Amino acid sequence: MTILERMFNEQDGSAVLNQLATAVIQLDRQLRVREANPAAENLVMSSIHKLRGLPLDKLFPGRPDFIEAVDLSLDDTRSFTERDLLLARPNLEPMRVDCIVSPRQGSGSAAHGAVLELTSTERQQRIQAEENKLIQNQISTALMQGLAHEVKNPLGGIRGAAQLLERELSDPQHREYTQIIIGEADRLRKLVDRMLGPRGQLHPTVFNIHEVLEHVRQVVEIEANRRVTIHRDYDPSLPDLQADRDLLIQAFLNLVRNSVQALGGHGGNITLRTRAQRKFTIGSVLHKLVIRAEVVDDGPGVAPELADSIFFPMVSGRAEGSGLGLPIAQSLVNRQGGLIDFTSTPGNTVFTVWLPIRNTP
Repeated sequence: MTILERMFNEQDGSAVLNQLATAVIQLDRQLRVREANPAAENLVMSSIHKLRGLPLDKLFPGRPDFIEAVDLSLDDTRSFTERDLLLARPNLEPMRVDCIVSPRQGSGSAAHGAVLELTSTERQQRIQAEENKLIQNQISTALMQGLAHEVKNPLGGIRGAAQLLERELSDPQHREYTQIIIGEADRLRKLVDRMLGPRGQLHPTVFNIHEVLEHVRQVVEIEANRRVTIHRDYDPSLPDLQADRDLLIQAFLNLVRNSVQALGGHGGNITLRTRAQRKFTIGSVLHKLVIRAEVVDDGPGVAPELADSIFFPMVSGRAEGSGLGLPIAQSLVNRQGGLIDFTSTPGNTVFTVWLPIRNTP
């Protein structure tokens, strides 16, 4: 093999490794990190420059049994697989992974290093949870629309009958009753229209996500009481995205207003945060780059009994809530190929909107 052919193969192999969603870490015979692909950098939250030369027991401390098993596999030149392995990470929470350890053999029979392939089981669980959310949203949207159509038709008849009846009544007190009927029919019609949500074709344009967030911030600051403070934590390097701007504005309005309502009359803090995330899976689709936009509040949090159903219609933690804001926001983001997820503890509730970056004209 010529040097040129060898360089081409190494470059080609490196390009393939860099595209993998599986984390790959190359070790030398002393179990020090030699190379790691971008997926591995994301998994351990550290760059290759910091990882290179790091001993395996420093990368994953507290697991001498795993380190010993890797060393033994090199002595025996045999591969092995560990399922649902719990590994600690410095300054980070432990992670569960499926790990394949493969010795790297040189010109002789002895192994001169190892390759670790790490797949986060949490990632698989998250992908499955996201797919379930997408399916749930599709089902709940179909149910909402079917229910709305069933309710809307008789509402028109009730309102029309009340108007005809009002013309026949001479007593003003009786006309007050028909006005109540008409008013309630109109209120229910507006509620039904909200259940149906925006329909029709998307109208995608190219814009920066911060334009949308700033518009939402200004609207909500006018609406909210002075005890609510909205902070901004934006990543200025985010690229433009191609999506329906009006639908995203409505989705973020619903999320931020939900946070304002969660804070209640005593007020609190809301933070709008944006970051970029590479090689991220939404549902079953792996995207090269997505925008992560977060709406964070320091309110009391989502009640545990509502956590699994918070994106269902008519589910609300407030007695006066309609339970439509979050399902509609989820539906609007889903139409853009994105997803909304959340985590919540008292004092820190985070609604995260994932939006894929597509090629823009």
